[in-house]
Amino acid sequence: MRGLAGIEDASGAPDLFAAPAPHFAGHRERLRRRAVAGGLAALPDYELLELFLFRSIPKKDVKPLAKQLLARFGSLGAVLGATAAELRTVPGVGESVALDLKLLHEATLRTAKEQVGRRPVISSWSALLAYVKTALAHESREQFRVLFLDKKNQLLADEVMNHGTVDHAPVYPREVVRRALELSASALILVHNHPSGDPTPSSADVDMTRQVVDAARALRIAVHDHLVVGRDGVASFKALGLM
Repeated sequence: MRGLAGIEDASGAPDLFAAPAPHFAGHRERLRRRAVAGGLAALPDYELLELFLFRSIPKKDVKPLAKQLLARFGSLGAVLGATAAELRTVPGVGESVALDLKLLHEATLRTAKEQVGRRPVISSWSALLAYVKTALAHESREQFRVLFLDKKNQLLADEVMNHGTVDHAPVYPREVVRRALELSASALILVHNHPSGDPTPSSADVDMTRQVVDAARALRIAVHDHLVVGRDGVASFKALGLM
């Protein structure tokens, strides 16, 4: 026979003074069973995030925190893409929770990068777009990166060449070309993000791209494309006829 809290003492008699189980204990088990039975893909974003937070916060109802994170940043991708400092502005998120969320983001990013690095970038364009969106779509500051490719168009390196403000990251064409020579790269793909969310290239983006293309051409280094990443999608200079 079980007591009010479903607990028995060592003799098997019910312990009438045991503290009742917290209300969220049953919820956690029900959510776990649903995840196992129906698959993780069937869970809405807040429950997926909640399930992950079970491991970071083992003895607290984390549903309110999961919903608060999504409300603060707007989407699951934006939660993972937020910096640790930004995450800690949400009440209930301490250093360990922020670290766990950034660990999940880093694992997602490395998995996406593996898909790009296994075969020529030009023939795995969808994987490349998925990778740059994971890496940059939710960055709060503009970031300029270069993908350096070998003669087979396989990825040699993905490097951040500069960080900037919310709407500008300085680019130095000579530095881009110099680094390409150091890596013995044969081709480049330029990538930067627009924290505003709109990936439409600006006139400054177009001018900068032309400068890099001209500097690279002089050393027989091809620039295959310039990708501008925003929350609303990825814009390709080549597809838009801008290069």
